[in-house]
Amino acid sequence: MPHFMIRASYTTEGIQGVIKEGAASRLDVVNQLAASLGGSVEAAYWAFGEDDFLAILELPDNAAAAAAVSTVAATGAVTIRTVVLLTAAEVDEARTRTASYRPPGA
Repeated sequence: MPHFMIRASYTTEGIQGVIKEGAASRLDVVNQLAASLGGSVEAAYWAFGEDDFLAILELPDNAAAAAAVSTVAATGAVTIRTVVLLTAAEVDEARTRTASYRPPGA
């Protein structure tokens, strides 16, 4: 099953919700979100800096990931970014494929 890294930054309202409900409560919500789409949370961490929350989700496909992040983003409580993660086998498969490409101006 594909893996996705979720990078999230809370709005003022979002972090107020974390303070009110607690981090464990919010993690339960993230677990429920992933499960509702046929996936799971492999890892989740709160952070300092540009990102407030990082998670690795295992989800059935890109459509499930898009459903998850669009549902969360629509709340306005979080700015969310998604990184599609690849295994070594997937990278090795990609390097065996031939692609046709012409650089701009060439």
